[in-house]
Order: sequence, then C-alpha cells, then structure tokens
Amino acid sequence: MDNNAQKISVIEKVGYSLGDLAANLVFQTLVTYLAYFYTDIYGLKAEDASVITLVVGLIAGFGFNPVIGALADRTRTKYGKFRPWILFTAIPLGVAALFAFSTPDFSYKGKMIYAAATYTLLLLLYSANNLPYSALSGVITGDMKERNSISSYRFVAVMFAQFFVQVFMLPIIFSAGNGDKAVGIESVMTWLAIIGSVMLLITFFTTKERVIPKPEQESSLKADLKDLFQNKPWVITLCVTTLIFITLAMKGGSYVYYFNNYVDETALANFISPITSFFNSIGMNFFGEDPRSAGFGLFNAGGIIMMIVGITFSKRFADRFGKRDVFMTSLFIATVFVFVFIFYPPKAVGMMFLSQVLHGFFYGIGTPLLWAMIADVADYSEWKNNRRATAIIFSAMMVGLKVGLSIGSSLVALIIGKYGYISTEGTQDVIQPETVSAGAKMLVSIFPSIPFFLACGLLFFYKIDKKLEVQIEHDLAERRKK
Repeated sequence: MDNNAQKISVIEKVGYSLGDLAANLVFQTLVTYLAYFYTDIYGLKAEDASVITLVVGLIAGFGFNPVIGALADRTRTKYGKFRPWILFTAIPLGVAALFAFSTPDFSYKGKMIYAAATYTLLLLLYSANNLPYSALSGVITGDMKERNSISSYRFVAVMFAQFFVQVFMLPIIFSAGNGDKAVGIESVMTWLAIIGSVMLLITFFTTKERVIPKPEQESSLKADLKDLFQNKPWVITLCVTTLIFITLAMKGGSYVYYFNNYVDETALANFISPITSFFNSIGMNFFGEDPRSAGFGLFNAGGIIMMIVGITFSKRFADRFGKRDVFMTSLFIATVFVFVFIFYPPKAVGMMFLSQVLHGFFYGIGTPLLWAMIADVADYSEWKNNRRATAIIFSAMMVGLKVGLSIGSSLVALIIGKYGYISTEGTQDVIQPETVSAGAKMLVSIFPSIPFFLACGLLFFYKIDKKLEVQIEHDLAERRKK
C-alpha cells in the first residue's frame, strides 16, 4: 500500500474530529453531571442513583459493545463499514440525550424506571455511534504518523467539548432556567442535541474508509473472539481503559461536590475576583456571580486549557519515543497532581488551581495516544493473524469506557452517600453534615489516584513499543501491496 496515497486532508481531519466533539457533548455531561443531576435535580437518593448508573453501565459495557462491534465489522455498504452507523444514529443519539436529562413529574418509583430506561437507551445509541466512529480511525489510513495526527485533531475537539461542559454549562443551566436547574438543563440539552447531530452528519459526509480488508481476510465471529482474547495488548488496553475512565468519572463527577462542600468560599472568592472582575469590566463574565459556580468553572477551564496545550506536544513525543512510553510517563506525572489534593486545606485555593493546570498539561500529552494505541492493537491483530477485525478490537475501548464510567459514577454517588450526603432536589437550603466535606476531599484525591496508578503499572506489560510499531507498519504496508 502506498502511504502517500493515505495522506489525510485538513478538512477530513476536522470533519472526523467533529464526531468526537459531538459525542463528548454527551459523554462529558455524563461524566460531570450525571450523579449531580440524579441527586440534586431529579431527586433520586444517592444509593439509588449509584445502583442505576452501575447496573445499566455494566449491561451496556458487556452487552451492547461486543454485539455492535461484531455487527459493524460485518457491515457491507457502498459507504463502508463504519460510516453508515454514524449517519443513522446521529439524530437518535441527540434525542436520547435530551430524554436522559429530562425531569418528568412521576412518582419516585416511576422516576427510577424512567431514569433506568433513558440511561439504557442513551448508552445503547452511544455505543452504536461512537464504537463505529472510533473504529473509523483505524481504517481512514494505515500511516502511523497520519493516525497520530488525526488523534491530535480529535482530542483538541474533545477538549473543546469538555471545556464547554465543565466550564460554561453550569452557569448556563442556571441562566437558562432562571434558577430552576431542571428547566435549565432541559433547555441546554435540547441545543446540544441539535448541534451534536449536525456535527455527526458532517463527520459522515467528510470522511472516507481507505483500509479495506481483502476477502480472504474475512473470518467468523468465533475466530474474531478467539483472536481477541489471545491478543495480550488488547487485554491490557481493555484494563487500562477501564481504570482510566473510573478515575475520569470519579474525579469529574466529584468536583461539583468538592466546590460546594469543601473549598472555603471566602478564599475562593478572593482568589478568583481578579479574573471575574476583568471579565465584568469587558462585559463578558460567563462565569456568573456565585463564587462556587464561578470557581468550579474557572478551575475546570484552567485544567482543560493546559490539556489542549499538552495535546500539541503529543504527536511529536509519540513519533520520537513511541506511544506506550509517552502515555505511561505522562499518565504517571498527571496522577501525582491528583494525589496531592489530599494535602490541601480548604483555603489553599491557589495550590488547588496550580495542581489542576499541571495535571491538565501532563494528562493532555497522553490523551490522544490511548485511542491511537487501540488502532495499533487492530494492526497488531492483523499482523499476527492475517485477519482484520477493527470494530471488535475497538469494542475493548467502549467496554472499558462504559464499565469505567459506570463504576466511577456509581462510586461518586455511593461514596458521597456513605459520608452522609443529603439529596437536595434543586433546593439550596439543605445543610450537609460535616462528614460530607471529608468525603468530597477523598473523592478528588486518593480514590481517583488509585486506578490511574494501577493503569501505569499495567502498561509495563503492553508490548507494542516504538520498535514494534515501526515493524508492524512496514510489514502490513508490504502485505497490502500484494
């Protein structure tokens, strides 16, 4: 195969990246607000919210993803294997996201059934959309450097989605609902559903599948599954992905509790006042006047901006040192800046913000590489078995994502509940027990550090280093010429 023929235009890279921007408008909302939505807006008890997110997430992770991966690998259309899935799920995914964050006036039992049903539908459609979308990155090009470049574009787009959701969404929810968070979040999700659907349609129309398996490479589902579980890099990547998304869900979902229950409000107001005053002076204060809400937004903004800066270093480091080594090193350093939150008293706001931006920078360096490594695992499977099953390989990522998200989100609701958190259901008058403060601190420091450190350890056993990457790319290119 001529790699020059697989150079990807900027338009196609941007078009591809919009697909993950759209998906992350949903995913980041789940990571950041699902537990908070269930306990503080929808009115579920923390333990019930924990059960729903865990059970539905595990069903989605282990049930939906392998089936969709197998079906996508066997899809044959004039548009390719994976792009039709993006086309036909674009609008239903947006509608499901709106339903999942709506608050119909049911009895408490009715609310639980509605929450479980809509969360299930949302995760099913998310799998049917984002698994083929992820697999698409493995067939757009076989060129490793172009693949690294596409991942960088993709994760800059992801950071934009994350920035919007974690920085601006909470103040917009308050503004859109005139203080009624239930009305506000429905209004915001309606617009996100429309924008996300349009972006996914752009992805479909601007991308092309170029790595086409030869007919003799086609195999049975049984052979695919046998290859999968004998593929050690796939097994390690599955475990690493699960651990990473446990941390992301736990950390992301806990900050709103941390700012509302642990951080000293006066110290926070004094720290952010120069920034909010500046935005007020130019008439562009998007963060609002409430110090906790504004501090939460600025804290996330600092981390995400530095994450985008970190992503710009990702490709050059990966090209030089290989994805595994760069990912493992950056993840370890990023974890250190999560762990240190255990040492900060409520008034140490400056150190909290400094640690957040340093964590963002180092995590950003490794962010695109995990997804690029999955594409490498698909190449490794083809190199070893002479059969390509891209989507079912990528199902590892989606299984890990769903299971990690479910466990992490469930742990947030479960742990904060164990520390005595009282569901507020939209009111601000509930006085939380003092124990909640200690729980919020643990949820942003010790607990999320553990899965990240375990993931770093597992990466020592992932064998696709820089040398093997180059060998696989060369050997597959020679085979595809024949």
